[in-house]
Amino acid sequence: MAIVPHTPALDHTNSPPENESRWECRVYPGQLSQTSQVRTDLTCDLERMTRLPVEVREEMVLCLSEMFANACEHSRSGQDPDGRVVRTLDLPRPGTVRISIIDDGARTDAAAHTSPKVPRRRTRRQQERAERGRGLLLLDHLTTRWGFRPVLDFPFCAGLGTVIWAEFTHLALTAAGGDTCGGAR
Repeated sequence: MAIVPHTPALDHTNSPPENESRWECRVYPGQLSQTSQVRTDLTCDLERMTRLPVEVREEMVLCLSEMFANACEHSRSGQDPDGRVVRTLDLPRPGTVRISIIDDGARTDAAAHTSPKVPRRRTRRQQERAERGRGLLLLDHLTTRWGFRPVLDFPFCAGLGTVIWAEFTHLALTAAGGDTCGGAR
């Protein structure tokens, strides 16, 4: 049973409603081929934040790509043909942007993995030879803070889905009265 809604967000003028600090969520098929669209949508949403430096936006897009790929790889979102991934974007407090990815829950196939974790420290040679395991290291390095939690925090709801979130705090977002969206808010 998937918890993620199956209605795609097609509104490409996605900006937070008046006096709100969050954008409408976007829903994507849980397929890696959707990564380009996920990146494009976030780039469009972040362009409305006129004070946010381009480098910070690019780091956010990179982190989102990794979060989306993990949802497709490690959850039912990527296993089930109808799997979905939800992206949210909000301003939880002044100066901070939070991106979240919500998946359909734990995989049920034989290739099921445990939740992705930051890899143990590797030697330079091991890191050069590794084929996987760098995505969460990127989040750890580029974000102010990040984490994950169950969609619903009840024991009988275990496996219904995971929310992975990443926060980016930047001084430019708190400067000059807080109009971060160039009047679009």
